[in-house]
Amino acid sequence: MNKRRWFWLALAGAWLVGTSGLGWASDAGELSKDKAAKVHAAKPGYSPYAGRTYPVRPFFGDTHLHTGFSMDAGAFGARLTPRDAYRFARGEEVVSNSGQPVKLSRPLDFLVVADHSDGMGFFPQLMGGDPELLATTQGRKWYDEIRGGKGAEAAIDIIVSFGKGQLPKGFPVPGTTSYRNAWMETIKAAEAYNDPGRFTAFIGYEWTSNTGANNLHRNVVFRGNGAQAALVEPFTTQPPLGSDNPAELWKWMAAAEQKTGTEVLAIAHNGNLSNGRMFPIVESFGKPVDRDYAQTRARWEPLYEVTQTKGTGEAHPVLSPNDEFAAFEIWDKGNLDGTGAKTKEMLEFEYARSAYRNGMVLEAKLGANPFKFGLVGSSDAHTGLTAMEEDNFFGKTAPQEPSPERLTATFINNATTGVRIMDWEVGAAGYAAVWATENTREAIFDAMKRRETYATTGSRMVVRFFGGYDFVPADAGNRMPASIGYAKGVPMGGDLPSANGKAPAFLVAALKDPIGANLDRIQVVKGWTTADGRTQERVYDVAVSGGRKIDADGRCRTPVGSTVDVANATYTNTIGAPELVAVWRDPEFDAKQAAFYYVRVLEIPTPRWTAYDAKRFGNKPLPETRMTLQERAYTSPIWFTPRRT
Repeated sequence: MNKRRWFWLALAGAWLVGTSGLGWASDAGELSKDKAAKVHAAKPGYSPYAGRTYPVRPFFGDTHLHTGFSMDAGAFGARLTPRDAYRFARGEEVVSNSGQPVKLSRPLDFLVVADHSDGMGFFPQLMGGDPELLATTQGRKWYDEIRGGKGAEAAIDIIVSFGKGQLPKGFPVPGTTSYRNAWMETIKAAEAYNDPGRFTAFIGYEWTSNTGANNLHRNVVFRGNGAQAALVEPFTTQPPLGSDNPAELWKWMAAAEQKTGTEVLAIAHNGNLSNGRMFPIVESFGKPVDRDYAQTRARWEPLYEVTQTKGTGEAHPVLSPNDEFAAFEIWDKGNLDGTGAKTKEMLEFEYARSAYRNGMVLEAKLGANPFKFGLVGSSDAHTGLTAMEEDNFFGKTAPQEPSPERLTATFINNATTGVRIMDWEVGAAGYAAVWATENTREAIFDAMKRRETYATTGSRMVVRFFGGYDFVPADAGNRMPASIGYAKGVPMGGDLPSANGKAPAFLVAALKDPIGANLDRIQVVKGWTTADGRTQERVYDVAVSGGRKIDADGRCRTPVGSTVDVANATYTNTIGAPELVAVWRDPEFDAKQAAFYYVRVLEIPTPRWTAYDAKRFGNKPLPETRMTLQERAYTSPIWFTPRRT
């Protein structure tokens, strides 16, 4: 290991144990507010950290991982269980579904095993030779295909059959023994590996509304323990016990909280595969988007999964033509199985930035904003492995685990619609970063609920974002940005109060991933309403590396450059910056206009997983294959809503 590598590893350790003095890292423990107040009242201390109660480090995790307990994952070849998934996430080495040893570069802090609620435990039941399933034409067909090495074909057929509501007799549903056993094993796995203060294993599942293959999936996460979660069984989408309508899921969540005595939340994901249905503004499932819809959705869905293996859903170049970084790892060809091709009219209702813009319009009309959500990234891997690093990417499904074939293999190919997605288009993304006071279910859940979160595409960069009215340029030079941020403003996910027309200022700060790439720039993305009720957006560069200049219009036109050697899948950190900090004040603020602001942080270019594959296996990628990328982070917004008169 070279000296540069040792330096960053040492610095990473400093950040994580709280010795850097940057205001980023964690204490070994935290005083309660009452106890801290008594200490200060009794004897003023020397330590500037005494009594600190705000979150001082981000916890990195995955809120969306599937194991062999999911029917499609099992058919694709996943054999790892929820227990294997938790073991891997907390840093243990395991053997992958394809027989390869695999381990993370660093343990994660938390994980939600989110196996599909519909058909939970179906694959073990089918492959165990369940007589009722094998007596059906479909069950026997899938069983024979999987045993004959055609698991991928069986998996696609299962997904299509599920989307059409055509499932065989004996399919596991809530109330059956096989379903109950699978749910209880999921709970027991989380309980076994939950280690408060060290590793958090959440209990959860994925509600997979997929009618017509139009993806409206949500991950449901429990705040509480196994005894509480065992009092209910997951909500499914197939009638008569379930529904594909999100409003019915929200009703189930309300009832579940009453029955279990603990809180739950839902995280919507993959709007880019919903074919225009994820963020409706007129009607949803035949009912108008009204105040009740807006309030209920905002209540139960505080977060949105903006990046994962099936694409990144922040922005689209058609919707944001002036944003040169909008075309990042996007999937915009069709719905989940390719049976419905994409049209431009659908895009507005699939991407987070346009949802934020439409949410402001709806709030002005209804008095409530259904799309007031924070951002996280997660994997949606169907392997039991949350391995989302470019040089350690184990794919979305078992057939996409590392092999010479995956660079040229086809993932989806619908001859009728012409929708075709190659394996190389699958992205190594992402992770959820949560600013919590400690690594426990309760603290991380509470941070998710208040939206103090950000998404990354796989990097573990550290990002701070605060909004207020009293930040001054000198605050960017302070080595404890969080202390100033919480004292003078609100963090990501918060709301700016009105200040009699005064323009807000924002404190933004980012530190590179300790063993990753340097930073290119920090950007603030603003959206606002105009006097006639329309919405606008603008991207501002607020901090850039390498001495480059930001022009008067708030943009840096000079690219950071690239050190990537694609043939050898390497790069150097001789460009970019290890940290960027800035105070930025909105130059075009109008107190009569609703607005949102979020931060996007870009790393310098690095090799994509496809470059690592080409180097390791010595094969030639297809001509259109992307071989480099700029990893990035997206924070939850800070919102400003004008006072109503």
